[in-house]
Amino acid sequence: MRLIKAGVIGATGYTGSEIVRILSQHPHVQISLITSESRAGEKFSDVHPFFRGIVDDVLYTASKVEEMELDVLFLALPHGVSMEYVKKFAGKESRIVDFSGDFRLASPDVYEAWYSKKHIWPQGFEHAVYGLPEINKKDIASAKLIANPGCFPTGAVLALAPLASEGILSESQVFIDSKTGVTGAGIKPSAVNMFSNVNDNFKAYGLKKHRHTVEIEYYLEKLSGQTVRPVQFTPHLLPVDRGILTTAYIHPGESSTWKSFGADKKEGLVNRYKEFYKEMPFVRLCEKAPPSVKDVRSSNYCDIFVDYDDRTGNIIVISAIDNLVKGAAGLAVQNMNVMFDLDETEGLLHVPVHP
Repeated sequence: MRLIKAGVIGATGYTGSEIVRILSQHPHVQISLITSESRAGEKFSDVHPFFRGIVDDVLYTASKVEEMELDVLFLALPHGVSMEYVKKFAGKESRIVDFSGDFRLASPDVYEAWYSKKHIWPQGFEHAVYGLPEINKKDIASAKLIANPGCFPTGAVLALAPLASEGILSESQVFIDSKTGVTGAGIKPSAVNMFSNVNDNFKAYGLKKHRHTVEIEYYLEKLSGQTVRPVQFTPHLLPVDRGILTTAYIHPGESSTWKSFGADKKEGLVNRYKEFYKEMPFVRLCEKAPPSVKDVRSSNYCDIFVDYDDRTGNIIVISAIDNLVKGAAGLAVQNMNVMFDLDETEGLLHVPVHP
């Protein structure tokens, strides 16, 4: 099999460096182009010294794409910027995996309401496929444009997908409490990611209005096939570099579906989760204890723990992912594998780094 020629557009941030790290070790990929508008002419390893002697490719501007025949483009660009490049590259044969939120939602109107920005290429919504193989693998295989999920939605949707598919969430109030490492705020210096503001600190942000809320609701509804009550989502910033720990609380209604789980609700839940994820290599069910962010660090795994509280009548689901891997770059490579008919685990079976 010939090598897949890949281009990474916008490779100077955390996500860009992570996609290069994974692709550089992928047995079926040749990194043919890495771009940066601000650092063009420099070596990639000058920007990210830990790649010294491993990836020393010279950075070009994104206009270089027009001169090349590439199989896949990874757009590691901010929302609002990425759509410009998707529009620009729409006529090329290259398949696109877009890391931004520009094509994840139901329509341009929903995007503009939550991102407070005019969408310049609404045609993209007609072709974009949400890139979560655990729920959308068939459509991903034939897609030309993949909307790579947000990091918070990845952890939340995977935690709740088995319940959504059973129709349980349509009658339930859902509370999602997620904590993320500081790399989720991006590489550019700001008050949010200053050491003095992050170290020895812990805070909530984006209360009631975080844009990932609507993404979570939308895909839970698609899984459910029914209207899901508004999700209460609150993200928090942890004083760690990477990882997302999500805790979801669900108070189920009295539907016949929920009653069919039997008298031992925890056993019923565990069995449903095992059945739902039995052929999904990157979801690991934790039966004895909840996962931690270090259990999945630098890997493409999502660890999930599900329980039932007899006292409160609540279902509790906890998931852990690495926000830069399963929450971004690793998931993008998993999508690429599916798109090019490779085993979806190719280049991604990294053992988590612990401690």
